[in-house]
Amino acid sequence: MRWIPDAMSAGLAFVDDAPARPVPVVARLSRSLGLPAPLPDVIGLAVRFEAAGRPADIEFASTGWNVPLRFALLAHRHAEHARLGTLLPYRGDRGPVLLIARTRSGEPPAADPRELPTSDGAPWVLTLGHATAWGPWHPFAVLEVRLDPDQTDEGLRFDAVRHPVPGARTYAWVRAARQPSYVRVQPDDVPVRMPAAPQPAATGT
Repeated sequence: MRWIPDAMSAGLAFVDDAPARPVPVVARLSRSLGLPAPLPDVIGLAVRFEAAGRPADIEFASTGWNVPLRFALLAHRHAEHARLGTLLPYRGDRGPVLLIARTRSGEPPAADPRELPTSDGAPWVLTLGHATAWGPWHPFAVLEVRLDPDQTDEGLRFDAVRHPVPGARTYAWVRAARQPSYVRVQPDDVPVRMPAAPQPAATGT
C-alpha cells in the first residue's frame, strides 16, 4: 500500500497518518458464496498489514458505490469490475468511516490460469478510498497485489474486529452482527500470518 500525498482526512489514523514508505501486505481474494465460475458471486478481498507490531486486517466485499447500495452485497463475475467496500463502518474520531477499493489497472493474478484470466505478471492495482456513511468517496492510497507462487492461503484467517486498523473503534452493533460467526470458525489460538518483506515479483504492497 502507498498513500496518496495530501489526501483528504477521514478522522481515522489509518487513513490520516500516512507512512513515508510503502507498507507490505498479505492479501486473499475469494468467491464468498463458493458458486462455481462463471456464475457471479460476492467477491471478497482481505488485506493484512503490520501496524505498531500487531496485525491489522481490512475485509472488503463487493458492494455498490452510492447510497444505499454501498450497504448491500452485490455479485460479480470478475473482481476487477467490482467495487469492494467494507460494508460495515469503522468508528472514527468524527463518526462512521467506510473504506472501498476499486480497480485502477490490471486484474487479479491467477492462481490457476485455467480458471481465471492472467495478467502476465503485472500487478492488480486498486485505489483505496474513504467516505462517511452518506458522503462522497475520497481516494487516499494505492494497493498493488501480485501472486506469490510460494505461498498458499492454507491457515490464512482475517478478522477485522480482532485486528482493527490504527485508530479504528468498532460499533457495538457491528461486533454483534459479525463477531459470533467469526468466533465459531476462528478460535483465539489460530496462528496469525504476517506480511513478508516486500519482493518486487512476489508480494503485494
